[in-house]
Amino acid sequence: MATLYSHDMIRRHVFGEAASYPIRKINLSDLTEALRLGWEDFQAMPSHAIVVCVIYPVLGLVLFRMVLGYSVLPLLFPLAAGFALIGPFAAIGLYELSRRRERGEEVDAWDAIKVLRAPSFGAMLELGLLLLVLFGAWIGVANAIYVTIFGHAAAASIPDFATRVLTTPEGWSLIIVGCGVGFLFAVVALCISVVAFPLMLDRHATAIDAIRTSLRAVAANPVAMAAWGLIVAALLVLGSLPLFVGLAVVLPVLGHATWHLYRRVVEPNPNPPDEPPPPPPGKRYAADFPANLFPWSRERE
Repeated sequence: MATLYSHDMIRRHVFGEAASYPIRKINLSDLTEALRLGWEDFQAMPSHAIVVCVIYPVLGLVLFRMVLGYSVLPLLFPLAAGFALIGPFAAIGLYELSRRRERGEEVDAWDAIKVLRAPSFGAMLELGLLLLVLFGAWIGVANAIYVTIFGHAAAASIPDFATRVLTTPEGWSLIIVGCGVGFLFAVVALCISVVAFPLMLDRHATAIDAIRTSLRAVAANPVAMAAWGLIVAALLVLGSLPLFVGLAVVLPVLGHATWHLYRRVVEPNPNPPDEPPPPPPGKRYAADFPANLFPWSRERE
């Protein structure tokens, strides 16, 4: 297992040194190319991506039902929008699929789970927890904004709530203030995580080094990163319109595209760690079903 650790990672743990990952300048054409490659990954692995991301449209429907049942209708939009804050962490399985396909491996749906074996998975959890705290803070602030403007009285129905928000001065204030504050939360999430999780997966970086690298990437490419944030927001809105079902396509494409964006932003490792070659694909027989649904059971053979 020692060969899975890069020289940078060993040096940081032994001597406490911070790693520095060179950043490239990118332009809008790089964003287009990242999206194109993300779409190609999704086409090559559609079932994998849908399996990984199906939780999102299902969760959206569950949240919708919960809102109707527990009178927290004002939080429906903040909850849906807030998933963009934790999306980079939720997509780590997609980064693993893109990484393996990039290496020319035969990718299986369950390969997304192998991200759990990454040497830096603990660092991914740390940053994921930070994003979860950011998500919780956004929900709390969004609720406080609503209570400040409308008070604690719950909406009687969906039409009543829509009338309050869309046809009154208070409703317009809620939209303007809420979107403005939500934009600030989104900017923070983008700055600290735009390339952080792919970097931790690929170079086994610590959470601090990954955050620093993301901040440097945004500082070096402010226009391109702002455009990327707008692209992500626009695609998430489009995917959310038909009861969140569109997210089953939008989220995996964005996840794969984020991996390719990372490849364009961060210089490749000049001394990549040695990794064992992928096993030969071999043949699968009908008699192996359902065991072949669980490929880790064959790893001991």
